[in-house]
Amino acid sequence: MGKTTTTSNLGIGLAKQGKRVLLIDADAQGSLTASLGFREPDKLEETLAAVMIKVINDEEIDQDYGILKHDEGIDLMPGNIELSGLEVSLVNVMSRELVLRSYIEQIKDRYDYILIDCMPSLGMITINVFACADSILIPVQAAYLPVKGLEQLIKTIGKVKRQINPKLTIEGILLTMVDSRTNYARDISAMLAENYRDSVRIFKNSIPISVRAAEISAEGISIYRHDPKGRVAGAYQALTKEVLGDE
Repeated sequence: MGKTTTTSNLGIGLAKQGKRVLLIDADAQGSLTASLGFREPDKLEETLAAVMIKVINDEEIDQDYGILKHDEGIDLMPGNIELSGLEVSLVNVMSRELVLRSYIEQIKDRYDYILIDCMPSLGMITINVFACADSILIPVQAAYLPVKGLEQLIKTIGKVKRQINPKLTIEGILLTMVDSRTNYARDISAMLAENYRDSVRIFKNSIPISVRAAEISAEGISIYRHDPKGRVAGAYQALTKEVLGDE
């Protein structure tokens, strides 16, 4: 839990504030798609992979092609296992880093925010996401801090910024699954601050660990519906305000 839960709850949080929001599932596991109630992502035909193939083949894309509506006010471009195959075939495509950007250019005027849930690995699809993003929010689980992975990610973001997408910034690091009763979580927060605060913003709000939050992915709804008065809903509301405060 972390990146997918953050994408859906931040997205729905922004929609609740009156923003037009599109979520894009760019992870071959389709976790975001499944967590929003579209149970079997691999059976969907109109997905992000299909859109990117249309871009590669220079085919017309209808502006509503593949977009699913969720009853909490967001649109979703689903992702599934087809993205794994695409990862391999992108290697031979001209301007392969820019395939997703070309799709985003066509639809971005319809939305205030487009949030993309990435794969945890730094493959070609993730580079496509970085190439079209304005900023990257990095959720980090407080239970296990893969510092090496974080350094690698920050280096890759720097490289994409220099070579492909000069407007790319890091929105910030968000600590998730924080168990505030333990010293461990405090130590990790302190270590993050020590290592990164000069170069990367660390969000004031963090997301507490919660059994109830873990249950929502099975229900296809956001934390705001599942447990509106709970600490996690409060934390995502506060994060949404923090993100909106940047406007």
